[in-house]
Amino acid sequence: MRRAALALLAVSVLTACSAGPSNRPVIAVKGEGDQPVDQSTLAGPQPVPPLSEYKADSLPWSPCNEQMKDRFGADVPQGDQKYECARMTTVLDPPGRPGRGTIGIALTRVGTGKSALVVVNDPGGEPGTLKAARLAAALPKEILSTFTIIGMDRRGTGRSDGMACVPQATRAQLVEYDPAETEQSTLVVAAGEASQECVLDLEGRLTAFDSWRAAADLERLRDYLGTDRLNAIGLGEGSRVVTTYAQRYPNRIGRTVLDGAPDPALDQVGVLESRAVAAEATFDAFARDCKTRGCALSNPREDVTALLAQLRTGRVRGEYVDLTPGSALNAILAGLTDRARWPALADALVKARAGDSTGLFALLEPLVNDLDENPPRFDAGLIIGCNDTATRIPPDRVKALTADWQSKHAMFGAVFARMLLHCNPFPPPKAEKVDALKSAPPIVVLSTANDLSTPAPGTEHTAQRLPGSSLIGWQGSGHGALTLSGCATTAVRDYLIDAKVPSNGTVCPP
Repeated sequence: MRRAALALLAVSVLTACSAGPSNRPVIAVKGEGDQPVDQSTLAGPQPVPPLSEYKADSLPWSPCNEQMKDRFGADVPQGDQKYECARMTTVLDPPGRPGRGTIGIALTRVGTGKSALVVVNDPGGEPGTLKAARLAAALPKEILSTFTIIGMDRRGTGRSDGMACVPQATRAQLVEYDPAETEQSTLVVAAGEASQECVLDLEGRLTAFDSWRAAADLERLRDYLGTDRLNAIGLGEGSRVVTTYAQRYPNRIGRTVLDGAPDPALDQVGVLESRAVAAEATFDAFARDCKTRGCALSNPREDVTALLAQLRTGRVRGEYVDLTPGSALNAILAGLTDRARWPALADALVKARAGDSTGLFALLEPLVNDLDENPPRFDAGLIIGCNDTATRIPPDRVKALTADWQSKHAMFGAVFARMLLHCNPFPPPKAEKVDALKSAPPIVVLSTANDLSTPAPGTEHTAQRLPGSSLIGWQGSGHGALTLSGCATTAVRDYLIDAKVPSNGTVCPP
């Protein structure tokens, strides 16, 4: 019976028509208690909001250094930071049952400052509690004496009732699939099985995991902290949550930094092609860096092409996922995203050519494995990503786009084109009513020239839609500029601590 249901689902996905690209706006403008806010009272330029003290004992915080070290694994941040953890309960609010159910949100705090600064990360990246702790170890120390940094595992990620609903074998199929294959029916069936299992596992909660409701979690957290305004840093797709918050609660915006942001002007087809373009540029930057350092890759593009050909003659067996052309490309993308890991990525590629795949498997592990209370990142990235876009593209068009993108973006075009199939079986989200944000305090937006997760043009489009925003462009590579660019980090420090707004259009050298 189960096999028949899966077969029927696969056929329906293969033959279904698409609803077409989404023009769904990011958020709706509502204020405290979700009552509409009269934005005429906010019209005109606004000053940088003053800092206020947060209620340090409003949540049941307790020391958690050992727990955090366990979750970091071998990659513990340097320094003697002291971590405290807490859990906040918020309303689940599934679309079919608004205002119903609850969900636990995991929090970590570090620093001694009297004001709170909340960090929100990508759903498919490192959980926000860990990312905030890592950020705290690298930011100027004055920030940690002015603010207490609070990291939040956004709903469905990390320890915030993190999701692991995609069967292990299905997750492996989706990651291992060779995008250069002409036949994509196996990928379509795997996407259908992932959707079916997550619907069965999460039931009516499935569509409650999105940026709209994560923004409401931020408002709940602000209320717990007892502050009039929320100071926040949004990283990558986490910026979507923070901009959603700004539009839903415009009178609650505090000092806000966006480090990379998804393009609000594009549907998912446009977003994924822009990421393919950025991935090619980032790989070229990686190759130049490799040559400058004198790394062992003689010609990175040729070496990767040779490795993929090698894997097409025989996959390398792994515990949770095999190394195939598809999973190797996913590992490379993961390595390119983290600028600090470029030397390790180069070393992993050299060793893989020689038959040692441990380095590439290490890059894949957080994506596919349940590690130290950190659920596989693939599942949350898939579900939240699909809930944040109404784009559903029929398989025939995906096949045509794959051929087109592969010809234009040789290494990564097909990878991103096939990702369009992942969301097809998932129910499209319910559109929320939205009004444009007409006025806001200055928001600092950082773009990175070669950022394959949130490409610079999309971040620039976000800045253009935020009144009074100040855009800083780092001419570097990787996902995010904060702590990697001294110029950008200093500008953020001056804004957060001294309320000094950087000049819009500031350019930071690589």
